[in-house]
Formats: sequence, C-alpha cells, structure tokens
Amino acid sequence: MKTIHAAADRRSIVERIGRLQPDSRAQWGKFTAPRMVVHLTDALRMATGELACKPKQTPLRFAPLKQLAIYVLPFPKGLPTAPELLERVPSAWKGEVNALEGMLDRVGKRTATDAWPLHPVFGTLSPRAWGVLVYRHCDHHLRQFGV
Repeated sequence: MKTIHAAADRRSIVERIGRLQPDSRAQWGKFTAPRMVVHLTDALRMATGELACKPKQTPLRFAPLKQLAIYVLPFPKGLPTAPELLERVPSAWKGEVNALEGMLDRVGKRTATDAWPLHPVFGTLSPRAWGVLVYRHCDHHLRQFGV
C-alpha cells in the first residue's frame, strides 16, 4: 500500500505536482489548480496539528468503515471536505507549490512517536493510517487534474 511515509511514494507525488500548471484544468469538481494545491497544503497542516478542523460525528470514526474508507474504497468525486481546508486564498503559484512540497516532506518524515492529531472525520488514526490517507488524498486530487 502506498504511503507518504515511503520516500519513493513521496517522490512520485512531488513529481506529479511538478507537472501541474496554474492553469491546469480539473477533470471534475470546482477546484482550480492553485486552490487544490492550497487545499492539499492545508490538509497536511491539519495532519501535523497546525490547522485545527472541527470534528464531525460520522460512522466513519468506527471500524470497519474507517479501515474500508482509508485503505480500500476509492475516494468519491465531489466528497465534502472540512470548511477549514477551503478558506485560504492561494498566493503566488511557485510559493504555494514549494509550501506543498515542504509539507509533504515534513508529514512524510513524521514517526510513530510524533504526536498525531485527531482527524475531523476518522477520529484517532495510527501513523500508518495517516500515511496512507495523506498519499491517497494527494493522489485523488492529482488525478482530478490529470497528473
């Protein structure tokens, strides 16, 4: 299973980000490329605990639904997200891309002994689950833009 904790998997995500352009068009959804980059960066900030998101009480907080959603089922297109991950307005493209790549590296190098926050939808996650979820979230949005 691919994870942001694996250097090769992280490099593949960064390489795909490098193929994005600020005017790349989404194949579905409402994001522009700059908004998507900011969204991913802020989701990574959430994964480090730097950006708090209001928790939601959903059945996805409990096994086996949590494991199915994180490890097995494809991410649905148009899935709602935390409002906090949609608030920030993008600034200069290169700066936003650099920030995303830096956050990918930071999150990817976190360990099991680091403090991991609660996820607003899934609640408590293991470092392994965080790594897979971050990889899959990035992959989902990069596919959205055809990279």
